[in-house]
Amino acid sequence: MAIRTTSTASTTTRSVDGDMTVEEFKEWLMKFDTDRDGRISREELKRAIRSIRGRFSGWKSRRGISYADSDGSGFIDEGEMDNLVEFARKSLGLKIVVSN
Repeated sequence: MAIRTTSTASTTTRSVDGDMTVEEFKEWLMKFDTDRDGRISREELKRAIRSIRGRFSGWKSRRGISYADSDGSGFIDEGEMDNLVEFARKSLGLKIVVSN
C-alpha cells in the first residue's frame, strides 16, 4: 500500500510511497469515517489529507467535497467515491491505480 505508517513513542507519521490500488485508497479513507456513517465529511477528508502531511488541508478538503459530491449532500458516499479517487489523483498527487 502506498500510505505507510511509522510510529514512535510520541508520534505517528504517514507518508505516501509508490502506488496504491483504488480499493486500498477507499479502505484507507474509510478509516477517517469517525462517525461510522459510511460517508466522508469535509472534516474527515481534511483529517485524511493532514495525515499524509498535505498542505492547505482545509482548502483542499472543500475542493474535494465540491469535486466529488455529485448529489450536493455535502458528503462523499460510496457511489461518489470514484469521483474522490479522481480528485486525489489530480489534486493531491496520489498514485492510485486500478488493480489487476
